Amino acid sequence: MLIINGKILPMEGKTIENGYVQTKGEVIKELGKMEQAPSPGKGEEVLDVKGAWVMPGLIDAHCHVGIMEEKRGTAGDDCNEATDPITPAVRAVDGVNPMDPAFHDAIIAGITSLMTGPGSANVVGGQSIFLKTHGRCVDEMAVLNPAAMKAAFGENPKNEYGGRDLMPGTRMGTAALLREVLFQAKQYQKEKQEGTLEKEDFQMEPWLPVLEKKIPLKTHAHRADDILTAIRIAKEFEIDLTLDHCTEGHLIAEEIAESGFPAIIGPDLTARSKIEVQNMSFKTNGILEKAGVLTAIMTDHPVSLIRYLPLCAGLAVKQGMSMEGALKAVTINAAKICRVDDRVGSLKPGKDADIAVFSDNPVNTLTKTLYIIINGQIVYHEGDKS
Repeated sequence: MLIINGKILPMEGKTIENGYVQTKGEVIKELGKMEQAPSPGKGEEVLDVKGAWVMPGLIDAHCHVGIMEEKRGTAGDDCNEATDPITPAVRAVDGVNPMDPAFHDAIIAGITSLMTGPGSANVVGGQSIFLKTHGRCVDEMAVLNPAAMKAAFGENPKNEYGGRDLMPGTRMGTAALLREVLFQAKQYQKEKQEGTLEKEDFQMEPWLPVLEKKIPLKTHAHRADDILTAIRIAKEFEIDLTLDHCTEGHLIAEEIAESGFPAIIGPDLTARSKIEVQNMSFKTNGILEKAGVLTAIMTDHPVSLIRYLPLCAGLAVKQGMSMEGALKAVTINAAKICRVDDRVGSLKPGKDADIAVFSDNPVNTLTKTLYIIINGQIVYHEGDKS
């Protein structure tokens, strides 16, 4: 495919005001200015976008698409295995329904990939997965699996289990349970490395990529003290962390920046339904950006709907984030935080041909999604009735 006459925003590198992007198979072959554009090859599809914005497909770095379906009640809710506070062996790949209509809503909004996985009822919820938004088989849609191990601080786990007179009933209990399982995982890792392990443990094996820093601990933390507890434990056990929600991150921006851990901020387009989100504001994005924190923006779908990811980016700009920062927060920054930037998040030769064509800036509410290309194939175009 040859896309011509577009305003090309690679998200890594300078904007090309009038340029082209050429794909070959499922990857990007090249891009550049129109005067350098190659002649179409035999049978090559030419897409003249007539000045439209051509960008990498957008990315939602934290949601529950496919695993917590709208209007399906318990039948469509596979988000939390809330029978035990520690469930590291639970895998999102086994719970995602690719037929969830939210996948198509995501495509219409310009989103070509996302991180989905367990919720925050448990101290340790299980393993998340990074997916493309188009497909019928979750194994084929997967880009990275497992992509993260979910953990949660704050109100959710203590309310879930404290209400049953089980641990954790306090924030102290949550931290203690997480420390305990990480301590056990460290011991397990050591024994396996030394060859003294008697038998493999199904609950311990999922921790090895976390301890080896191949995937991060994906931590649900809203309140400032919960964010700092997550950082404290991560440093104690020498693991990588993403600070998901990070609602009060603007109150401790310097401390977060010093930690070196990235933040996935949101969902801010929702009600202040809990005490721990009373200081929720779109200004968090800009404050953390200015502090030097690598930031992404999320919807936490269905808490706020995935179709509103571009709107969330626009509202972050309205409250102080730079336009460049907001666009990166839903493309290359999200890809870096999710550790898939070798494949998605920017327009670069060799990367997946996941491309969004918009009539204008996608954070503008009047902008239309003209074309969505995933793995080099057009999966949506404006006016599509499917």
